[in-house]
Amino acid sequence: MRYGDADYTAALDAMVAVLRGWAREGRTDTYKALSEGMAPEHRVHYRGRTMSLLLADACRRDSTGPEPMLSALVVNGSSRKPSGQFFELAVTEFHRRDPDWTWECERDAVFDRYRSPVSP
Repeated sequence: MRYGDADYTAALDAMVAVLRGWAREGRTDTYKALSEGMAPEHRVHYRGRTMSLLLADACRRDSTGPEPMLSALVVNGSSRKPSGQFFELAVTEFHRRDPDWTWECERDAVFDRYRSPVSP
C-alpha cells in the first residue's frame, strides 16, 4: 500500500467507517483495535507510519476546520490517550490552540456530532 493509491484510499474509507461507528457508540479504542477492525481486507500495522497517515487523512476528510477530529477516538493502550501525532495535527492543521482545549473535549465533540437523536 502506498500513500494515495487505490489500496490506501480503500483503507481510508474503511478507517473512516470504523471511526464513525465508534463515534455513534460513544466509544474510544486503541490503535491496535482500529488496525484489527480494518483487517483482513486492509492490513495496517497499528504502530506503522501508514496508520499515522491514514488517521491524519481521516481527520482531513471528516473535519474541515471547526468540526471535531475523528482521530480523537483512538488511544494508546497504556496511556489511554492519543499519540503525539494527534496533538501535533490538532495544533498545526486544526488550530486547536485554546489553552482550555483538551483531547477529551475533542473526543466528546466527536461523540456529540455522531450521536443519534434521541426520540421522546
